[in-house]
Amino acid sequence: MWLKPEEVLLKNALKLWVTQKSSCYFILQRRRGHGEGGGRLTGRLVGALDAVLDSNARVAPFRILLQVPGSQVYSPIACGELLNGSDVYWAIATGATLEEINQHWDWLEQNLLHTLSVFDNKDDIASFVKGKVKALIAEETSSRLAEQEEEPEKFREALVKFEARFNFPEAEKLVTYYSCCCWKGRVPRQGWLYLSINHLCFYSFFLGKELKLVIPWVDIQKLERTSNVFLTDTIRITTQNKERDFSMFLNLDEVFKIMEQLADVTLRRLLDNEAFDLDPDLQEPSQITKRDLGARAQNEFFRAFFRLPRKEKLRAVVDCSLWTPFSRCHTAGRMFASDSYICFASREDGCCHVVLPLREVVSIEKMEDTSLLPNPIIVSIRSKMAFQFIELKDRENLVEGLLERLKQVHANHPVHYDTSASDEDMTSPVFYSTSLCSGHKFGDLEIVSSQSSEEHEDESSPLHPGPLTSVFQQSGSQSPDSRLVGEAALACCALGTGGWVVTTSREQIKISLWSDHFVEYGRTVCMFRTEKIRKLVAMGIPESLRGKLWLLFSDAVTDLASHPGYYGNLVEESLGRCCLVTEEIERDLHRSLPEHPAFQNETGIAALRRVLTAYAHRNPKIGYCQSMNILTSVLLLYAKEEEAFWLLVAVCERMLPDYFNHRVIGAQVDQSVFEELIKEQLPELAEHMNDLSALASVSLSWFLTLFLNIMPLESAVNVVDCFFYDGIKAIFQLGLAVLEANAEGLCSSKDDGQALMILSRFLDHIKNEDSPGPPIGSHHAFFSDDPEPYPVTDIADLIRDSYEKFGDQSVEQIEHLRCKHRIRVLQGHEDTTKQNVLRVVIPEVSILPEDLEELYDLFKVWKSGKKRELRALSLAQPTAPSLPKREHMMSCYWEQPRPGVLRHDPSRPYAEQYRIDARQFAHLFQLVSPWTCGAHTEILAERTFRLLDDNMDQLMEFKAFVSCLDIMYNGEMNEKIKLLYRLHIPPALTENDRDSQSPLKNPLLSTSRPLVFGKSNGDTVDYQKQLKQMIKDLAKEKDKTEKELPKMSQREFIQFCKTLYSMFHEDPEENDLYQAIATVTTLLLQIGEVGQRSSSSGSCSQECAEDLQTSAPSLEQDCVFVDPGKTPQDSQAFPESAEGDWTVSLEHILASLLTEQSLVNFFEKPLDIKSKLENAKINQYSLKTSEMSHQSQPELKLSNL
Repeated sequence: MWLKPEEVLLKNALKLWVTQKSSCYFILQRRRGHGEGGGRLTGRLVGALDAVLDSNARVAPFRILLQVPGSQVYSPIACGELLNGSDVYWAIATGATLEEINQHWDWLEQNLLHTLSVFDNKDDIASFVKGKVKALIAEETSSRLAEQEEEPEKFREALVKFEARFNFPEAEKLVTYYSCCCWKGRVPRQGWLYLSINHLCFYSFFLGKELKLVIPWVDIQKLERTSNVFLTDTIRITTQNKERDFSMFLNLDEVFKIMEQLADVTLRRLLDNEAFDLDPDLQEPSQITKRDLGARAQNEFFRAFFRLPRKEKLRAVVDCSLWTPFSRCHTAGRMFASDSYICFASREDGCCHVVLPLREVVSIEKMEDTSLLPNPIIVSIRSKMAFQFIELKDRENLVEGLLERLKQVHANHPVHYDTSASDEDMTSPVFYSTSLCSGHKFGDLEIVSSQSSEEHEDESSPLHPGPLTSVFQQSGSQSPDSRLVGEAALACCALGTGGWVVTTSREQIKISLWSDHFVEYGRTVCMFRTEKIRKLVAMGIPESLRGKLWLLFSDAVTDLASHPGYYGNLVEESLGRCCLVTEEIERDLHRSLPEHPAFQNETGIAALRRVLTAYAHRNPKIGYCQSMNILTSVLLLYAKEEEAFWLLVAVCERMLPDYFNHRVIGAQVDQSVFEELIKEQLPELAEHMNDLSALASVSLSWFLTLFLNIMPLESAVNVVDCFFYDGIKAIFQLGLAVLEANAEGLCSSKDDGQALMILSRFLDHIKNEDSPGPPIGSHHAFFSDDPEPYPVTDIADLIRDSYEKFGDQSVEQIEHLRCKHRIRVLQGHEDTTKQNVLRVVIPEVSILPEDLEELYDLFKVWKSGKKRELRALSLAQPTAPSLPKREHMMSCYWEQPRPGVLRHDPSRPYAEQYRIDARQFAHLFQLVSPWTCGAHTEILAERTFRLLDDNMDQLMEFKAFVSCLDIMYNGEMNEKIKLLYRLHIPPALTENDRDSQSPLKNPLLSTSRPLVFGKSNGDTVDYQKQLKQMIKDLAKEKDKTEKELPKMSQREFIQFCKTLYSMFHEDPEENDLYQAIATVTTLLLQIGEVGQRSSSSGSCSQECAEDLQTSAPSLEQDCVFVDPGKTPQDSQAFPESAEGDWTVSLEHILASLLTEQSLVNFFEKPLDIKSKLENAKINQYSLKTSEMSHQSQPELKLSNL
């Protein structure tokens, strides 16, 4: 690797370096301790010094120095010793191996050495060489992406070392590297930690011993920071069987965050591709850099904190201060600018944050810079509010980028609004906002889209016009006052100007408080969100404002405004279609809040059907999952139908990511996080309940339904209020509050059933004293026969306690915990899948369960990604990794997936979830198949794949793969011969088979040959009588119940024979096997000829005997294939016209093989699959690396697929 020329001192360096080559201008040196077979003490000490010191020299076992004769720094070198003169040289190249450094030396000799002699000024020589080297570095740097790193020179050097030491394909991109210490018990090993896109690698060379560790990210089951006896802070990596601790004096926080990111990205990319969409910058793993990972972490925090769409990409983060009129000062914080939003978060958690959709922004202007207002800008929004930001660094570029994105947003989603409203109406305390599409108002200011709202309403499907609570009153006696609540909600009554009379004074007080808050903090999606609004939300949002505030807090209002007519079109497209999803929806419609009158008639059911079906049509990846019906029912109670749809979109795609899919990964991850929070916040309860899985079983529904199906509805909607404002944090803290309130009873419970009963009774008796309507109980709650009344808990008190006692968890901490526990959850799913697959396959094969487990791991990793630790104590004898899931994983590591091919489908049966293609199968076949045929093995693998690919989708599942191996290793002789037979007839053997182009167009087989063969002892064996008897016996013994296989043609028989010859190569009984197969082949040729002649004459038995008798015995004619260079008379005995009629059956082949004991012994000898698996552990990496180096070759093509 070329280096930026730098001066080096040689005066004290000769004990560390040995000169290998020298010329007039260049010196090639080797580091002591590298390449010395004797392992002398000096070399070992130097190697130990290299391992301990964090220096540039330690990563360069070979180097080239520039020296200029006659210059001020020239001094001659002979025999590796420095003579008199100056001791300053320039290092221009380093190498990990002698071959690499020799390539650089040859380049210098061929391209520079002769040119340098023409320079008169010796100092110009140094300048010229250094310029050339810098040009080479610049060219190499651009191809290596090293310029993206902070220190390109050092990164290039580390990259060369990484490639040389671990021999990965070039596609295995190095992300970053660190000097660190790996602990084995109490013994540290100083070395280098390399973090690549798929692996964590460690290298150490200490006192002559080399240590390598390779841990694939998908093998990691736990990644945590811990401490050991000597250090208080280490990084612990836990795999299935081992734990490794890594420590470093610097950058521990940075290293751990990068490890988390790489493990998370790799695991989700390879194991959770059902629901995981990678960021665009990370779509190509080979292009991932440390900077990309940092940007991804910041993006995810930004989207989680402000609960924005996943498509939002963060463009800028700058420190600034925002003028907050309610506090009459500037609040310090950070501005986050993305594609469609400007957001602000104060430094003090919970003090203030703001979300400004660019759709709402009217203008962004720079103000005059003053000492009191440094670098200010003003962001004006449509609702006649303005936000002043100051202390913005690089204001010019920031404003330029904001204006460009603002222009783009307005061009994509043009909005026109009605200005005919009077000033009096504009200033009235109502929800006025332009964040609404046609036909929607928050008060008197109406948004008018390019299409007329009236025309749209006339043409669209009949959607329900308002929230269901405004039409359907709750069952039971209703007073006129209670009906006023529905009327007030329907009319969206004006707040704070007299208002409507509500049924309770508490509801009226809440409305008054919210009215005052809107005046001071804003009333649109752009409102200031502070601790005060959180307290108002915790008290419970007024019924008449609930739906509108849910839209604002979730920012679903922006989606609603940006997609006019979208929902109506979805409804029209989706209704009337019948599929599995619609059947599931229909089945659950009448289970959705059946106690509420809104869903006791067709109006509410129809609205629910439309919303769920439209969403399933919008997002088929999610489709429909249970619990979505409960959530959507509640949304419809407080929001219009279209608003409820966009609220559902916000919940499923932003606020609860990965919750609603086949495996509910997101909910299980949050369950795991919840268990850790219980251990931290409620240690006594966690200690009493050693197994928290019982709590997890009941608390899972808390997260999936947001407590809507757990506690009475009028109380649960208050929980939903907090969820829309604070996100999943509200559910975590409320769950902890519920457990804390019942901690005494749970600790005294005798079993899990009693504990669950305690929680169920508590949740069922949570009441909402502020609810204006009669209570509606939870129909899923458990009821006790205890006649004593159970104490009632007010939901407002419970929510307040949850904020006071458990509200200190930040979004950043929750996201960190999610990342940590996602590893465990995904690995748990993989282990479950593995056990289920083995349970299905074990009864059907004879392979031992432990060997099946190894095969499954091997199969899966070559398909999508799991490898265990690779440990090698020397380069000469590397120990390859043990095997989890190699074939599936390696293809996802380094191969580009073919479009339209889904290899991992969690929705399929367990045994069919992971599938491999033909090329991956060929690699596995070479590794584990007992039928090794030399160069013919790959061709046999192709045919095996075609045979096992029943549905011709070019993919094979694990069960078919193992069933085939089971026959090869444990099958009876007739089963093995039958498999070989099927591999040489269609569909396994095709017309375009790679090995079928042998000279078959001319008659190659001589069938007019005797059935008398010479033996080594001079005796002869006559098979003429045996032949007729075998044919008769086979006809009698043939199993009529089994489907008859087609007969084998002459062309197919040649391929069959070739495979048999290849299988016997290098066998200890090779000579006997060749003799036996020659005998059997000639016998089968005669059988085929007999059948051919019998079918043409109509009298098989007579002509068969006559033909056999007319064949002259000749001991010299025991060659099966005729020499194509000769034209013997025998070749005329088999005319081309008869070639298509020559056939032989499976029964003929089997009976003929049974006549030779050596062949019987070969096919019946016991085979050990364990030895094959051990060899696979050693050879799989080298096989994959070799294959990747030849990617330019065309991919394996399957004929007739």
